[in-house]
Amino acid sequence: MYDNWDELEKSIVDCKKCRLCENRTNIVFGEGNRDADIMFIGEGPGADEDAQGLPFVGKAGKLMNMAFEGLGINRADVYIANIVKCRPPQNRVPNQDEADGCLNYLRNQVILVKPKIIVLLGSTALKNILGQELSITACRGKWIEKKGIYYMPTWHPAALLRDENKKIEFWNDLKSVAERQ
Repeated sequence: MYDNWDELEKSIVDCKKCRLCENRTNIVFGEGNRDADIMFIGEGPGADEDAQGLPFVGKAGKLMNMAFEGLGINRADVYIANIVKCRPPQNRVPNQDEADGCLNYLRNQVILVKPKIIVLLGSTALKNILGQELSITACRGKWIEKKGIYYMPTWHPAALLRDENKKIEFWNDLKSVAERQ
């Protein structure tokens, strides 16, 4: 583990821990306030994120930004990262070995940020952070406390693009986060 951002970022520059490195354009490390009270963790970069090297800049990210604006959450005040730092082919769910290869980077980001709240965006984030046995459908919208951090599992914004009925639940979950901070 690294005790500063520079060393952590240098450690990932030429990462080859899994096969996702073979087709990446950019590593999507994360972005935002490195002293944030709230951290968002998603699944992995999509095409737009891979091209720009930034998390949540595509359609799902724009939807998330709209929710942030409506709830008074300033994107610059939160920290955003993903389970995997490189884009899985065709935006598929990362394989477990791929997630495992990146988890120490993410754990180190959490240690450095020291968030009070972590919003888990979707099943992949939930399972890799809190346990493979958990279901996003069962846990969504329920606060979970672990080691002094409060977790809010919710839908991944990409799921809202496929099923508009989830937008209200997503909004309510983020509203609960905004009210808790």
